[in-house]
Amino acid sequence: MATQFERKASVEAIKSHFENDVERFSNLETGQKSIIDSPLAMDLVARSASGSTANIRRVLDIGCGAGNYTLKLLHYVASFHCDLLDLSRPMLEKAHERISAVNTGSVRLFQGDFRLIELEEAGYDVILAAAVLHHLRDDDDWAAAFRKIFRLTAPGGSVWISDLVSHETGPVQNLMEERYGVYLSTVGGEEYRARVFEDIDREDSPRPVPYQLDLLRKVGFDHVELLHKNSCFAVFGAIKIDYNK
Repeated sequence: MATQFERKASVEAIKSHFENDVERFSNLETGQKSIIDSPLAMDLVARSASGSTANIRRVLDIGCGAGNYTLKLLHYVASFHCDLLDLSRPMLEKAHERISAVNTGSVRLFQGDFRLIELEEAGYDVILAAAVLHHLRDDDDWAAAFRKIFRLTAPGGSVWISDLVSHETGPVQNLMEERYGVYLSTVGGEEYRARVFEDIDREDSPRPVPYQLDLLRKVGFDHVELLHKNSCFAVFGAIKIDYNK
């Protein structure tokens, strides 16, 4: 997985990639086939968010895709207002359709780059970010995005991340890529494996779990939790204490 940011795909190119791929993101039972333990990740995020965050009224789903993570949270929380954010209009429309069918709260759509869209400070009890932050680039980009997530999180709120991750040493990175490659070949064959790795090389610049957990602490979150890790994927989160209570 290359880390030469200058040759990575632009935001517009990434948007185009996902414009015609809505159905792949629309299965709540299986999640994304390319993600190891995808159904488990969705359930861990939903149960951790609902258990760690009292009175969930507003949710932000960053890079919502077709809405799987918000839908999974609705299995554990009766209803809430939610803001869905994604580069792709077809993804947003599919997510709106699926979520509105089971949620009595309002559903608002925001199309564009999370880093550039104005959202309400301290306005969200839960923030979800699934398979999206690995598109961030250099350290400044990661830090700015995490600072924004912290500002948007309400006191007492939480953020939950499920994503592709890298590793801190070459031998472990190679081992985990090899394991991931075996998984991809098993579920989709060698051509599928090659295509996924080409997409990662062209579009993604993931960071190690310790890097992201440390960054969550640095921007101000009080508690961080690693929920699950398998090969090149991890699920983790952070809680913002309400010191007024």
